[in-house]
Amino acid sequence: MQTRHMIRTALCGLLLTGMIACAKHEQAADTAMEAPAAESVAAAAATDTGAEAKSVDQSSGVSQAQLTSSAATYTDAQRKFIRTAQAKFRVKDVYQSALAIEDAVAVQGGFVIKNDIATNIDSVRKRSLGNGQLVELAEYTVRGELTVRVPSDKAQTFLRSIIGQMEFLDTRSFAATDAQFALLREQLAYQRNQEAQQELGEANEEGGKLGQKAEVISARTDARSGRHEALIAQKEFEDRVAFATLDLSLYQLPKLRRTEMADMEAAVQQNSPGFFARLGKSLSVGWYGVLEVCLQLVKLWPLWLLLALVIVAVRRLRRR
Repeated sequence: MQTRHMIRTALCGLLLTGMIACAKHEQAADTAMEAPAAESVAAAAATDTGAEAKSVDQSSGVSQAQLTSSAATYTDAQRKFIRTAQAKFRVKDVYQSALAIEDAVAVQGGFVIKNDIATNIDSVRKRSLGNGQLVELAEYTVRGELTVRVPSDKAQTFLRSIIGQMEFLDTRSFAATDAQFALLREQLAYQRNQEAQQELGEANEEGGKLGQKAEVISARTDARSGRHEALIAQKEFEDRVAFATLDLSLYQLPKLRRTEMADMEAAVQQNSPGFFARLGKSLSVGWYGVLEVCLQLVKLWPLWLLLALVIVAVRRLRRR
């Protein structure tokens, strides 16, 4: 009996040990399964966060990076650059954005040289409303063309200051043309003209015949004119170097214009006479037409008289 009791005790202990081991194994498996699930949840959350950040970036409009270029900021003590830029972008309201851009130009110490705004009619459709009324639906787009000049070192700052007006940037371009040789050419031309005028003045002081003096005076006048042109060209180059030229093209989304107006065709049909009145008028017009034909035939009485004489003569000849 004692032996059987010991065997039963041992079997119960083994059974409890197996159950505890199975429970630990299941707990470890659950933990292992929860770890990839947690990682997948974290990855999904990261993906959602990235998608949300991407959607926010797309809806934020134009960024400063889109209006950044070294062509607008590069400087060199030995070189002079003529900076130009072009940009085409969509705005909410062309008129308000044009005014805001003009204000931004003034803040940067620049000025506006062109501001053209036009409305383009894309399509027009008309529909009848009845009761002699007509509705006209017109799709139109407002576009603006601005040309501004700002100090060259503030061109990029100016473009960044008007980012708030841009809903979508279509195109942009920057250019920096090295103008040092053109400036040098104008300076040398100005110097040559000064030297030529000085030499002509010395030749005039030496005296000579009247014809020679006249030629000297004419040559001196031409040299003075060339000097003035060279000076103007030099000032123009210096101005183009000092102030950048920016061409801005603005447009807004198409809008719809609804206009109610009188329907002329319907009014004509409503005010036109009835069938019988038109029938009587047609009969009278036809009768007057017959009378007019008769009058025209009467006007040809010499022809009828000649025709009658010819007929009488032919009959007499036949009788003979």
